[in-house]
Amino acid sequence: MFTFDQLAGFIAVAEELHFGRAAERLNMTQPPLSRQIQKLEKIVGAELLERDNRKVELTSAGRTFLDEARRLMALAERAPATARRIASGKSGVLRIGFTAASGFSILGPLLEELSGIIPDVDIELQELVTGDQLAGLLTGELDLGLARPPFDRETFDSHLLYRESMMLAVPEGHRLTLLGRSITADDFSDEPLIMHSATQARYFYDLVVRMLPIRHTNVVHTVSQILTMVSLVAANRGLAFVPHSATLLGIRGVEFLPLEDGDHEQVELHALWNRRITNPALSRLLRDLEFAME
Repeated sequence: MFTFDQLAGFIAVAEELHFGRAAERLNMTQPPLSRQIQKLEKIVGAELLERDNRKVELTSAGRTFLDEARRLMALAERAPATARRIASGKSGVLRIGFTAASGFSILGPLLEELSGIIPDVDIELQELVTGDQLAGLLTGELDLGLARPPFDRETFDSHLLYRESMMLAVPEGHRLTLLGRSITADDFSDEPLIMHSATQARYFYDLVVRMLPIRHTNVVHTVSQILTMVSLVAANRGLAFVPHSATLLGIRGVEFLPLEDGDHEQVELHALWNRRITNPALSRLLRDLEFAME
């Protein structure tokens, strides 16, 4: 394999087209420079320069190799600075997991804020349910999660991003929209319901059954995503319990009504990270800014 000294020697000769001037530029004598070029051509397996007593010219292979040599030298010169920037958290990659619901609520404003704080750090996004985010944070596949409780507070540190009330999504013009008050359990006791999956959306499922006396005989659909629930409501398939942020979806044919106990069991979204932080970009974010999402 060739050395960077050989590349530097070749670049100097290729640009000067004169061994004497190239040697002077490199603060060396001409004979060792000539030997460097000969060794380089042997390693490359092609003649890079045509030389005689009067002139030096690049061969076709030499012209192509010159572009690559310049690129390699530029990378070599940038590498230490790049490593220092990554170590300081000024460059690198921050891998963020997020739930589908956070995708249409807080994710956009959060990314805008982060881009102003760590502009040279690349952000990689993965839409994942909370359980998969926790697994990713444990394995190091994720650096930061936007997820729901519960989680192991000995393993994960967190920052509460926001709380919001649960609401009842109903088809536009539904009789409940005419009540002019908060909705009670008796109001929808005979209505078809669209419920959260007890496995794929466990957080929302547990919250709703704690908050309301759900008649499971009324459940006509079980789904895992808020967007799907609201879409089914728009299709007049039933009523659904959704967080207030679902009002941002803008799906036609749906109205959102307050629940009488909607403020008692509020939906929480947390930023989570593994206490054993290994990503300098995340360390910088947490250290310098007292966490960006405040």
